[in-house]
Amino acid sequence: MATATTTGTTTPPAGGRSQAARAHVQRFGTFLSGMIMPNIGAFIAWGLITALFIETSPFLPFGPIGGFGEDAEGVPYTGLVGPMITYLLPLLIAYTGGRMIYDVRGGVVGAIATAGVIVGAGIPMFIGAMIMGPLTAWLMKKIDGIWDGKIKPGFEMLVNNFSAGIFGAAMAIVGFFVVGPAVTVFSNAAARVVDFLVANNLLPLTSILIEPAKVLFLNNAINHGILTPLGTTQALEQGKSILFLLEANPGPGLGILLAYMVFGRGTARASAPGAALIHFVGGIHEIYFPYVLMKPALILAVIAGGASGVLTFTVLGAGLQAPAAPGSIIALMAQTPPAVGNYLGVLSGVAIATVVTFLVAAVILKASKDKGEGDLAEATTRMETMKGKKSSVSSAIVGTSGGADSGGDSARALAEGGPVRHIVFACDAGMGSSAMGASVLRNKVKAAGFSDVKVTNAAIANLTDDFDIVVTHQDLATRARPKVPSASVVTVDNFMGSPRYEEIVEAVQQRNGATVPAGGAPAEGSAAAGAGTAAAAATGGPAADGDAGDVAEPSGAILTTERIVMDGGAQNAEQAIDEAGGLLVAAGAVTDAYVASMHEREQSVSTFMGNGLAIPHGTNAAKDSIRSSALSVVRYPDGLDWNGKPVTWVIGIAGKDNEHLAILSRVAKIFGNKEKVRQLDEARTADEVLELLGKVND
Repeated sequence: MATATTTGTTTPPAGGRSQAARAHVQRFGTFLSGMIMPNIGAFIAWGLITALFIETSPFLPFGPIGGFGEDAEGVPYTGLVGPMITYLLPLLIAYTGGRMIYDVRGGVVGAIATAGVIVGAGIPMFIGAMIMGPLTAWLMKKIDGIWDGKIKPGFEMLVNNFSAGIFGAAMAIVGFFVVGPAVTVFSNAAARVVDFLVANNLLPLTSILIEPAKVLFLNNAINHGILTPLGTTQALEQGKSILFLLEANPGPGLGILLAYMVFGRGTARASAPGAALIHFVGGIHEIYFPYVLMKPALILAVIAGGASGVLTFTVLGAGLQAPAAPGSIIALMAQTPPAVGNYLGVLSGVAIATVVTFLVAAVILKASKDKGEGDLAEATTRMETMKGKKSSVSSAIVGTSGGADSGGDSARALAEGGPVRHIVFACDAGMGSSAMGASVLRNKVKAAGFSDVKVTNAAIANLTDDFDIVVTHQDLATRARPKVPSASVVTVDNFMGSPRYEEIVEAVQQRNGATVPAGGAPAEGSAAAGAGTAAAAATGGPAADGDAGDVAEPSGAILTTERIVMDGGAQNAEQAIDEAGGLLVAAGAVTDAYVASMHEREQSVSTFMGNGLAIPHGTNAAKDSIRSSALSVVRYPDGLDWNGKPVTWVIGIAGKDNEHLAILSRVAKIFGNKEKVRQLDEARTADEVLELLGKVND
């Protein structure tokens, strides 16, 4: 892939500037959301305690918890409501923001500094926490960098603890005298603006900004940066806040989807009912964004619906007692103050927003020439581009491959980023499929001259966001992506012969600044050398490349002629699993329970490896059903339909302890060699096959 080199100063095009500005706002909004969203449970807990136990509650008004009244000695009750909103929630936000910047150390100093802001202000300090937490953590990180590597051994803990304590205390004082009062002034000014809008019935105009911002993924900066803090303060004083309803109202999105259900055509109409359920009940608003992007004029419909809903909320005095996340009708009802009038106000606002949006969208769709037959998949792709990552729910609705990447822009995106140090293959259990794929790609990466790049495998459940490239089956992509937001995710439909491997090698070459040597075919001897790294990822143990680590070498004959069938009788994948698994049972290597787990594994994700090979194996939970390591080999000369993929060879595998990793590495080495595969296809007897596969017994 060629790269262009420029010199001098250039002025980016206007479109580029606007996209860059939008990207900055999105990142800022995402960061704010990252501080608030993990703590929504705490907001909900506070809202429930407030609704149940405060003095005006119709349920269980109780002074010691609600914070009203006095004890027998005349001492006022503190309760839970006040301390939670004043101390707990801001400190949680500050800790979360600090940790996002500088791990636990950043979270601790951020919380210390925010304590000063809380005490120095007379209102709940959410905005102050969102400032002091990340700021203090960032400064602490810079300060630590001054003496990084210069502390004498044995004094690290002393220096680290005292530096955090001293700097945290200093920032708490700054928060008390500077940040707290400044944020109080800002919050009071913002509250006056909101009061002015409400008093003059101008609050519906905020929909002109909020509704388009939602579709463009710019809403987090508004919602979590301003509305949630101000709404929480308002709810503390009044018991509820309309600000929590401005962005969370599911009515506009539901109106769009209902309009497509009635007046749309093609994929858009067929997918709209499922999208409406996910949006309205599940609270995933992004599901309707592609429908708007497919016909941009519909932005007028959501603005009209949003403004109508806000006007209704204002007239009926509706509001929520805490943020509703996600924006589901269930969440809205849960956060509505318990009174008939309040429920009526919230439901009326949602209903009117839905109806108005539906009517305006109906006019737009009926007036349109294509009647809503736009390319929904293309609109989904545009939405994901703006979002900066794949959308699992949208991909599921429009019938794409669950976020599978394929060439083009995804290849270019893969080549962007810093140097590649660690590539991981992720599958359901981190055992069979991923170990095979890791062996194949490891060969290619090493043969291309990047022996310092680690290629390992792991279970999706064990993924952490410290990998550079993550490779997974396309059916597992939606589970893997949320765990590795910083990594380039590559999806494949088979682990043995995917063309994406060449893209990965090219990306490594570009990102690491090296040159792929000519004839960079897989090295014959490198797969077994990488088995230790694969084992490290699968077991969590530290094994360096080329070191066997925790991988157990197979003992005894893994494969014998008795477990090689030259002409299998299965007609489909399910029967083939029974045939290969039955050979393992007959050999005494596994119990019947293991064969059942092989079927369970296949239902989760296909064990088709590519190159005409399938390797059915059990789940991680079925390890106790393995008595000894063994392979079974069944050939299907006329080919077998493996859930839509052509298979000639089915190899059943059972590995005791970690022996399966070494076995898989050897199988991958054989089936990664086209000449070996040709010889296997031409073999006529079990002895010939055993001779060609004999390395699995070494």
